[in-house]
Amino acid sequence: MTTEHNYFMDALVFLGAAVVFVPVAKRAGLGSVLGYLVGGIAIGPYLLGLIEDSESILHFSEFGVVLLLFLIGLELNPGRLWGMRRQIFGLGGTQVMASAALLAAIALLFNFDWRLSLVAAFGLALSSTAIALQTLEERKLMATGAGQNGFAVLLFQDIAVIPMIALLPLLATTHAEATTTPWLQVLKAVAAIAVIILGGHFALTPILKRIASLHMREMFTAFSLALVIGIAQLMDYVGLSMALGTFLAGVLLADSEYRHELEIDIEPFKGLLMGLFFMAVGMSIDFNLLVNQLGPVVLLAVILIAVKALVLYALAWYLKMSNSDRLRFTAVLAQGGEFAFVLFSLATSTNIISLDDQSLLVLAVVISMICTPLLVNLVEYIIVKQHQNTPQPQDEIEENNGHILICGYGRYGQVIGRMLHGLGHSTTLLDSDPNQIELVRKFGFKVFFGDATRLDLLEAAGIGNARAVILTMDDQQLVTHLTGLIRKNWPSIVILARARNRQHAVDLYKAGANDISRETFSSALELGSSALNFLGMSKHNAWRAAQKFRHYDEKLLAAQFEMEGDEDTLIQLSHRSRRDLEEIYRQDQSILEENDNEWT
Repeated sequence: MTTEHNYFMDALVFLGAAVVFVPVAKRAGLGSVLGYLVGGIAIGPYLLGLIEDSESILHFSEFGVVLLLFLIGLELNPGRLWGMRRQIFGLGGTQVMASAALLAAIALLFNFDWRLSLVAAFGLALSSTAIALQTLEERKLMATGAGQNGFAVLLFQDIAVIPMIALLPLLATTHAEATTTPWLQVLKAVAAIAVIILGGHFALTPILKRIASLHMREMFTAFSLALVIGIAQLMDYVGLSMALGTFLAGVLLADSEYRHELEIDIEPFKGLLMGLFFMAVGMSIDFNLLVNQLGPVVLLAVILIAVKALVLYALAWYLKMSNSDRLRFTAVLAQGGEFAFVLFSLATSTNIISLDDQSLLVLAVVISMICTPLLVNLVEYIIVKQHQNTPQPQDEIEENNGHILICGYGRYGQVIGRMLHGLGHSTTLLDSDPNQIELVRKFGFKVFFGDATRLDLLEAAGIGNARAVILTMDDQQLVTHLTGLIRKNWPSIVILARARNRQHAVDLYKAGANDISRETFSSALELGSSALNFLGMSKHNAWRAAQKFRHYDEKLLAAQFEMEGDEDTLIQLSHRSRRDLEEIYRQDQSILEENDNEWT
């Protein structure tokens, strides 16, 4: 009697591994992709053996890549896609052909069969769409030069899979296959793409409108998934990239009024399946083959990464990308990709390459995938070190008298800096994040790189002549430490600091800040005032109510500062403050009575 497979247990194993390994990898600064890969290795057949069938799981989880490309397509309407044509076909085409040519030449130098060399070179020239895009999104790099050009290259690679697959029968050992299959394959491909384009343009929006009119959220979600799965199956049937088909469908729906609803419905499935894909890649490592063929596998993986890195860096240099973008562009795309698995599998089935060669190539690709998060982290470390070792930004800080020094020029500091600039105040801006500095400088702001906790840097920035120092960094421990450091060395200077929360505000006052701003306090008051207005209170009275709350809460914060360390007294103070606030509002009847005509 056969026992039924327990899929619930498999799901528990996958989710448990993700919960254990991904947070550890994120905390270590390695990124979630490496966490998923290590988790897959741990539960795979060659370590703990909790999951055996890695191949079918890998095939199923590729649907995560399909969903990812569909969502990216929703962000690119046809006009934007047409505007990227030079990047896609110029940069992407050059990368694939140059990488393939170099890899094939190296294989021929080692006296490999020319057909094996050609197929291996084309497969290895492709990068991992899943890993590259996940890395770019996770590190907020999609809007950078590295992200935009990297996406263009990946998109061309998905398109390039079509002629690569069509080429295989021409290289096959059977003459009948070589004369009949390619044209049939090409016709199927053209027909499938035509169906997607015409159907997406004329039929999808009316269908979505009809389903949306049912006002049944689950039906809209069901149709969204059915749409993506159907297109993926169609492309798979004709031997093309499933991700390319769903990307085209996404582009055609980019201008649809249902775009955001589709994104919301599909996003959760994409995240889970992408994680499953990375874990399946980790599970697919054949450690027996790795041990027996360690030298050839490692050599092949090194050659693969080195050749592609050389081509990618040269292209980035030719395009005059910034140094940081060049390094990131190279690191993100230097690995092999999941479409190589498909290409090598088809090549084996047509007797172009042997099963042993396929296993060796696949293992080298997987090793290169695992190396990608480590390579990206190495590149980020190099970028930071380059900025730290570049003396120009700190040496060029201008001597200012009566200026304002802003430490930290992220999303919070930029608002303050822009307002002060607009009112004609002289400012010196410091930030320790090289990514942020590059971004802000593109918009014409002068920001200097440096660690604000260094006394020599603060002196070079003219803190002795500054009218005030504004600390806006996101790290609350750093802001507290810097407040104390500045107060100790420059006792008379005015220190204005950003506080994360109420307790942080108390800590900053203790460290010597003259004034603080709780980062969400003012915006919360503004929204609360708006709520009162919508509830029927006039704008003027709503504003007065918010200001009265601000005044009372600031007094309460000062009282809390005096009682710091006495938890019981603080709890009693909190309870009493609620009653006091109600009484204050009750006494000020002019707020509650709608009889003012001050302003609306």
